[in-house]
Amino acid sequence: MAVGPGTLPEFFPITGVELGIASAGIKKPGRKDIVLFSLAEGTQVAGIFTRNQFCAAPVTLSRKHLAAGAPRYLLINTGNANAGTGERGLADAAACCEALAAAAGVVEHQVLPFSTGVIGEPLPVAKIVAALPDALADTRVDRWAEAANGIMTTDTRPKGASVQVDLGGHTVSISGISKGAGMIRPNMATMLGFIATDARVAPDVLQSLASELGEQSFNRITIDGDTSTNDACMLIASGCYGGPEITADSPLLAPLKDALRQVYMDLAHAIVRDGEGATKFVTIEVNHAATVNEALDVAYTVAHSPLVKTALFASDPNWGRILAAVGRAGVEGLDLNALEIYLGDVCLVRNGGRADDYSEERGQAVMNQEEITIRIDLKRGAVYETVWTCDFSYDYVTINADYRS
Repeated sequence: MAVGPGTLPEFFPITGVELGIASAGIKKPGRKDIVLFSLAEGTQVAGIFTRNQFCAAPVTLSRKHLAAGAPRYLLINTGNANAGTGERGLADAAACCEALAAAAGVVEHQVLPFSTGVIGEPLPVAKIVAALPDALADTRVDRWAEAANGIMTTDTRPKGASVQVDLGGHTVSISGISKGAGMIRPNMATMLGFIATDARVAPDVLQSLASELGEQSFNRITIDGDTSTNDACMLIASGCYGGPEITADSPLLAPLKDALRQVYMDLAHAIVRDGEGATKFVTIEVNHAATVNEALDVAYTVAHSPLVKTALFASDPNWGRILAAVGRAGVEGLDLNALEIYLGDVCLVRNGGRADDYSEERGQAVMNQEEITIRIDLKRGAVYETVWTCDFSYDYVTINADYRS
């Protein structure tokens, strides 16, 4: 169950970035559960990672290896998170990096590991190492769709986005994939996301783009309010497009950022649309807040309310649940007579209570839709923020009750 068609785009290949897919049988025999990114020499990589203090071993190691510079490979496995595994987990992640480095003729720190799956189980190193030759032998530029499938866990469908943009007479391609359906309130990025471009971008600018665009997209989605141990989102720039390096004062930076933003947004929204058991895609807009934190506190309080989320699933215009969530968001000095709450274009709350022109029929018409906007106008300042979420259905409980089976 998911919201919208969810079809993959036609991916534009990224010169300097090849992908390999293999089966290690980590959780299910025959499943394609190893994805490899092979990067041309000189490729720049930036990233953001989970803020969960119980971060997984591959997160710790990827941060360390990224700081060492000159990444050449990204190694992703599904079926096992290698989180909550202590020192053994770090040793296991390092062993996988060492094996790939030896096979590919690079040094260990040039391999960035990523894992997703069940927490607390030892990583099956031997299975992963055995699958690496197959992944290496079959790297190609046209395997984005297969890679999108290869990084899935409880996802019901693969997620991808791809665009092209003209930068000073040079065509730049951008392609990306993401995965995630549950344990989603990234607090930095998504469960896993990988975006690549053939633009040539200065390292400090690339990191700035990764941080800013991740904040605007993946850091504005939530499915269940849980921040994963394994979140990572990487931005890759191979530099093979043939144009000049894009620096902080380059006129090419703005159009590149706009194109990247589109890919980041598409990938983030795709995660919400495929939220575990989701039947509704919900946009929560908070307008005229005094501060960013205030706006986000209100938006996330509504988005995380189980009562709001279950009402959305039932298509029940129980607007009192939204009102109650706004009231407990912790906004100091909130003027209840000034604020307004809307469901779509229907005003629910005005002058401290139900709007005079509200009717159950009008509210019901909005709640029957698959895509819904809840707008909260605080009438306190000039800050606008948007968060995207989904509903809670019976399937959310079933999926997570049976996750390890």
